[in-house]
Amino acid sequence: MGFGSYDESEQRDVDADFDDEDAVQSDETNHQGSIEFENGASSSELLDRLKEIKDDG
Repeated sequence: MGFGSYDESEQRDVDADFDDEDAVQSDETNHQGSIEFENGASSSELLDRLKEIKDDG
């Protein structure tokens, strides 16, 4: 088989030997809570800074 070739026979009868108990449960990573962030800048200061950034680009 050459580089980049695809052989479908290699994809048949895949032996997947794993237990569902060992799998990651998606409900284990749920986040229930809140987050707050204050940067100390007013909305007008942030908008002025955004305008500066856009003008520089």
